[in-house]
Amino acid sequence: MARLGDRAAPADAIAVDGRPVELASKSTARVLIYNKPEGELVTRHDPAGRPTVFSRLPPGRWIAVGRLDANSAGLLLFTDDGELANRLMHPRYGVEREYAVRVEGALGRAELERLRRGVQLEDGRAAFERIEAADPRPAGGANRWYRVMLKEGRKREVRRMFEAVGARVSRLLRVRYGPVELPRDLRPRQWREIPNPVKLQKL
Repeated sequence: MARLGDRAAPADAIAVDGRPVELASKSTARVLIYNKPEGELVTRHDPAGRPTVFSRLPPGRWIAVGRLDANSAGLLLFTDDGELANRLMHPRYGVEREYAVRVEGALGRAELERLRRGVQLEDGRAAFERIEAADPRPAGGANRWYRVMLKEGRKREVRRMFEAVGARVSRLLRVRYGPVELPRDLRPRQWREIPNPVKLQKL
């Protein structure tokens, strides 16, 4: 006999007055990919009237999976499933975030090694899981592109890490979140629904 507060597992058989009851299975979470441009805010309302990412999305109770600051662009995920959003964001699950970063000037070996081994920020130590040059031009240009990968998403973390080695980020674009890559044909301010987000739900 069930008591108030008892929970049933998916495999449990449930009956009321001896009659079996079939429970509706939880619907699959919906997940959107959005290509955020620079200048948009990841908030529902802005007192100053600046554009927000939520104003571009279809109707629904969307939760932003992580954030990008106003000066950053690229891949944002949205879901209507709070549990899934938490799994994708929480550091203990180690979901990878990959960025293309344009830095003023080129970094030397010492700076690259510091970023791999870890730099001290005001909210703790941080290190890139991977950092590599992503610019086909020879060194010496005014700006250089790098690809970096993290497994957490602290506020402005990528920018602050480069600043810690004396470099300034002039452009930041998120290109991947977990197994989801930013589609090349998805233009800024456009969204697309992932038809079967099973890979995300299994993370």
